[in-house]
Amino acid sequence: MSGRPLAHHHPSPQALRAAPLLVASDLDRTLIYSAAALGLAMPDAEAPRLLCVETYERKPLSYMTETAAALLAELAATTTFVPATTRTPEQYGRIHLPGPVPEFAVCANGGRLLVRGESDPDWQRTVAGRLSAQCAPLDEIRAHLVRTADPAWLLKERVAEDLFAYLVVDRPLLPDTWVKDLTGWADERGWTVSLQGRKIYAVPRPLTKSAAVAEVARRTGASQVLAAGDSLLDADLLLAADRAWRPGHGELADSGWHAPHVTALDERGVAAGEEIVRAFLRG
Repeated sequence: MSGRPLAHHHPSPQALRAAPLLVASDLDRTLIYSAAALGLAMPDAEAPRLLCVETYERKPLSYMTETAAALLAELAATTTFVPATTRTPEQYGRIHLPGPVPEFAVCANGGRLLVRGESDPDWQRTVAGRLSAQCAPLDEIRAHLVRTADPAWLLKERVAEDLFAYLVVDRPLLPDTWVKDLTGWADERGWTVSLQGRKIYAVPRPLTKSAAVAEVARRTGASQVLAAGDSLLDADLLLAADRAWRPGHGELADSGWHAPHVTALDERGVAAGEEIVRAFLRG
């Protein structure tokens, strides 16, 4: 994968002090964690205190350590902090991160740019133009997914914001060969495939978090971009940043993915989320 740096001119020290630092981070399994993804390896008596940051159907769903929450509030108060998620705006709306509400958020893997909570229409038009010019249509991809998935392991089939498709699967029953075959088929049509937990995403190749973050950098005049993420859908974001971090779990870690300016952390689970926020603050 190749990435284009978001901001690699070298401004003066005075300009650096004046220009905002932009911090873009994936959310699920990077900053926030479901109970199943917490990865608490220590004895119960030594486990960190957790803060619930998302509720779904009246039940707690996602957490950070209290320490990570306090550090994130500090970070968000002193930088342009941009959540960058594959979630739809509606799914993102359930998350209540500590600190000020981010002015910008990237949703639907870059397909939606929220500005003060509202989807930016200019960005939606830009994205729609790129997708129609460069990729097979969503309907073709979706039909193939539904036709080839086995009801024995397929739990749900969904479309997000009319931009991309995903399946929720019974992971132990999913054959590895199916994902490999789908990846090759989709690649010929300008689409990317990513397996994250119980979800298989099929996403148009131009639909990237890095493109939307580059737009935020342009609008804010950011001098430097820091980033973090755990999945193959985050790789372009990490490559395009000046400095980046990935946790010790997830697709990128499992595949041994690396880049010179990306720090591979040893920490896994919610402890990695805390370490990433610390790294952002140091950076």
